[in-house]
Amino acid sequence: MIVVVGDALLDVDLIGTASRLTPDAPVPVVEDVETRERPGGAALAAVLAAQSGAEVVLVTPLGDDAGADRLRELLADRVRLIEIPATSGTAVKQRIRVGDHSVARLDSGGTSTTFGALPAAAAQAIGDAAAVLVADYGRGTTSAPDVRAALSAARGPVVWDPHPRGADPVPSTRLVTPNGAEAARVAAATGCEVTGDGLAAVGARAQALIAHWGVGAVAVTIGARGALLSYGEGAPMVVPATPVAGGDPCGAGDSFAAAVTVALAGGAVTGEAVTSAVAAAGAFVGRGGATAWDAAPAATAGPAAPDVAALLQRVRSAGGTVVATGGCFDLLHAGHVATLRAARGLGDCLVVCINSDDSVRRLKGPTRPLVTAADRARVLEALEFVDAVVVFDEDTPTQVLEQLRPDVWAKGGDYAGADLPEAAVLQTWGGQAVVLPYLDGHSTTALVERSRV
Repeated sequence: MIVVVGDALLDVDLIGTASRLTPDAPVPVVEDVETRERPGGAALAAVLAAQSGAEVVLVTPLGDDAGADRLRELLADRVRLIEIPATSGTAVKQRIRVGDHSVARLDSGGTSTTFGALPAAAAQAIGDAAAVLVADYGRGTTSAPDVRAALSAARGPVVWDPHPRGADPVPSTRLVTPNGAEAARVAAATGCEVTGDGLAAVGARAQALIAHWGVGAVAVTIGARGALLSYGEGAPMVVPATPVAGGDPCGAGDSFAAAVTVALAGGAVTGEAVTSAVAAAGAFVGRGGATAWDAAPAATAGPAAPDVAALLQRVRSAGGTVVATGGCFDLLHAGHVATLRAARGLGDCLVVCINSDDSVRRLKGPTRPLVTAADRARVLEALEFVDAVVVFDEDTPTQVLEQLRPDVWAKGGDYAGADLPEAAVLQTWGGQAVVLPYLDGHSTTALVERSRV
């Protein structure tokens, strides 16, 4: 059982279109507005943790207002609620969005919550939990003496996701997960006078925070660069993030903290937990972020590959062009790189379809592939011009193409003037198969033959 303790919010997206400005001010007129509600704060973290299949209990103050009732509805059948009775209203954050861009945010419900004593059932759950996540949103929950006493007595590892207005973590905390700005703000208050946002500065701040809070470790999330994990001594561990095309970063911190907690509850050491959490946060952003809060994580070829369906939806909703290419890509070489770079230049995202290990053996013989599909996918995903990788088990990519339905299918090689085998299936939805120039003298087979000489 995982317990999430903290401040639950109700998040609302008001999504519309804008094609003109108001006559009295340079602001857009947002029309055709669609309202989407979702759990926010600690409630979002709890839902994301529950997507792992673990039993999750959310301990949070809730009152009797409409916002609290809506949160209860959204959380039903997802997590178990143990409510701390509250007398103040639920905090509601409304984002006004045009497409994928926010133009304003409206907050209501004040900056703090008035609530009563921690129920005995909540204290018992915290004590029995395999791991506890404190999702602090600065509304006072983590400052309450009875809450802090229960957290200090927790037998499982405690992960603390801090807030600028929140309380300091209890000293027994295993891991604190501030973002770069939060780490800089608290470190400066402790007298840590470092400037910049390079890894040296982030590492120095993490060490200062460990000394200040007396906690086991600090993992500073640094956006697209991933996370830096420090134990206060020795060289820190840096976990790079896999680049994600587009996506909504709102809620990425909650995703990271939830994934760390799930991993620790399963027995992972801290470094392993942070590594898996960076991958989970990247995948969360890739499939739409908080706006896709109820979309279950998809199985992917690589550990941090973005959800392909979400990627294609984002590109198409923006009027972009989806490009796909395919092959075995066994021993990636300069010819492959040139073709992939050229293919990405034809559109707004590139999906690479690769043959599975069994498929390669059928096509190339029993001694191939030299590199497994999982490792081939990881190498391809590391290229900046590759947005996603899909593994298929058939001898031809026809079936996966019917699922992806790309606008362009690009093939490198000496096919110019010939009919590409995939052209017919592309025509069924109006796609186009094209041939790209190929670097002479580059092939995996030639590389293998030369290595045997």
